[in-house]
Amino acid sequence: QVQLVESGGGLVQPGGSLRLSCAASGFTFSNYVMRWYRQAPGKERELVAGITSGGSTTNYADSVKGRFTISRDNAKNTVYLQVNSLRPEDTAVYYCNAHRWIDLWGQGTQVTVSS
Repeated sequence: QVQLVESGGGLVQPGGSLRLSCAASGFTFSNYVMRWYRQAPGKERELVAGITSGGSTTNYADSVKGRFTISRDNAKNTVYLQVNSLRPEDTAVYYCNAHRWIDLWGQGTQVTVSS
């Protein structure tokens, strides 16, 4: 069964940090580009960060550059998103995506940044 399961979200104060994880199963994880998206209430889903299948190349949305870091462990079939210096505008549901010829999605994890 193909699955992507996100975890690590929560409520955090502005300036705080979280580490989001996405555990993959049911497909050859190391063959897929992995991405994190987010969707805030009333807004479209947006790409936050991506990492190539081998992990050598990453890319980020301008709004998160210097604050977020994507990484992956192909031995553990897991992709991570370290989110630092969080702002209220980072509040959203964060989704994990696996991309090759098809797109696979997780169920999302809520990140709320509020004092």
